[in-house]
Amino acid sequence: MDENTLTIILIEPQLGQNIGAVARAMLNFGLTDLRLVKPRDGWPNPEAVPLAAGANKILENAQVYPSSILAIKDLNRLFATSSRVPNMIKAIYTPKPALQDLASTALLGQKVGVLFGGERCGLRNEDISLCEALIKIPTKSDFPSLNIAHAVAVVAYEWFVQKSSYPTQILRTGRTHLATREDLANLFNHLEEELDRTGFLRHHKKRPKMVRNIRNIFQRLDLTEQEVRTLRGIISSLTRGSQGVEGQKQNLKVV
Repeated sequence: MDENTLTIILIEPQLGQNIGAVARAMLNFGLTDLRLVKPRDGWPNPEAVPLAAGANKILENAQVYPSSILAIKDLNRLFATSSRVPNMIKAIYTPKPALQDLASTALLGQKVGVLFGGERCGLRNEDISLCEALIKIPTKSDFPSLNIAHAVAVVAYEWFVQKSSYPTQILRTGRTHLATREDLANLFNHLEEELDRTGFLRHHKKRPKMVRNIRNIFQRLDLTEQEVRTLRGIISSLTRGSQGVEGQKQNLKVV
């Protein structure tokens, strides 16, 4: 299995030192793909170098993105780490079963990743809603929050263990691939455009939560590329049908 098949994404990290420590933990366990979303102090950050302790290549190759959506668009499967349980339905795993899932998915040639929140607030619900499931690292209940580098180290270690226990290749049948985040984002945009058009999302104050809940439903389904194409075809067909009905009504009024 390719070492680069687990992507680490840090959402709005604050301290350069912590990013450096994350890079060190990643290299300890054979990971190299680091992505940063809106790092507070910009990037590159010289304060990251001492804590990287030689993992400079990871810092140099780290990619920076203006949004979570852009950072994850090529990934087929995505989990989030959080010390709290959000107000939405998500499967919650401890690190071992979570990384077993991701490692077996990566073995099939799919791109997988894990989201980590910033030091101050962790992940927002909007970010968590982008993921299939949560990874919850067991900690003491009255002091549950881990340093971001420590959380990455736990996940990276478990990835290394799981990766080592799988065969180097697996027989594939067919050409079924999980949809990427970009495929799903396009599906969501398509669906939301039509829901806006029909007035389903007309309540301005409720709209963000309604959209998040709709997206969360689809995120839990492990949709394939073909299934996304089918769903978009269904939406387009329903749109054409409703437009045809409206046209007939207008013609009747004219007559």
